[in-house]
Amino acid sequence: MFKTCGAASGLVMVLLATSSSAQAPATAIPPLASAGFGWQTGIADWQDAPPGHGHGPIKPHPEHPYVSNAEAGRTGKQPTLRIGNDTDPVLKPWAAKIMRDSNYEALKGDRAVPFAAQARCYPGGVPGQLLFPFEPFYFIQRPKEILMMWQRDQQVRRIILTDKHSEDVEPSWFGESIGHYENGDTLVVDTIGLSTRNSYIDNFRTPHTEKLHVVERFTLNADRNTLTAIVTVDDPDTFNAALTMQQRWTKVNEPMGESICAENNFDFFSQNLFPVPMAEKPEF
Repeated sequence: MFKTCGAASGLVMVLLATSSSAQAPATAIPPLASAGFGWQTGIADWQDAPPGHGHGPIKPHPEHPYVSNAEAGRTGKQPTLRIGNDTDPVLKPWAAKIMRDSNYEALKGDRAVPFAAQARCYPGGVPGQLLFPFEPFYFIQRPKEILMMWQRDQQVRRIILTDKHSEDVEPSWFGESIGHYENGDTLVVDTIGLSTRNSYIDNFRTPHTEKLHVVERFTLNADRNTLTAIVTVDDPDTFNAALTMQQRWTKVNEPMGESICAENNFDFFSQNLFPVPMAEKPEF
């Protein structure tokens, strides 16, 4: 049963159930949306894109290999923190310093866990939001726009189906995304106007400037059970070359549940965690 919370959730349920049929024939538009299924990954780091795409994602620092909790459980190794490779020559000096300082803070133990957007109830930005694991996200496909909705904290990203960005874009968490379909199996999304505060392109805390330009190609595999994104980030003030990364999700046949990040998500054990976002005054 779909978990609802008021009239707004009921509207979301209807849109998910009806959006695909309101568009062009299924042969032209990949069926990404449904009230009954979402897309989920267990991988929280960018993977290498297929050969020929140039520089790949930022990797763990060679002196500090990353071991996830899942890998530790399989191998008996000790899990580690994510320490990004601040020596990668693709990084401009200022960006390398930001990462180096963040790495030093983590290795000193000043914070038990380095900043991770979704773990501390912040939006993940673009493309970082695509790395949120273990809870599904859902599409709503409408004639003039697409919504991407994460079960985690019900984060919503809007993609306008057009071929031109606005003349003036005010920076925001998810920026301005425009998109179009290709080949009957691919959604191409172009994003600019991304704010920089607490915003990183990955979980190694790789920064960016407001010049960041992101192009994502979401392709539905032939079996329609796997969704793959090839993501290119270009920011001439941060990187000496564009980075191209890959993420993949599998279809999960379940409706969206309710997952509220900020409930009981405080620093109960004095670990100096980043504080969750707090409103200056109540909304009601």
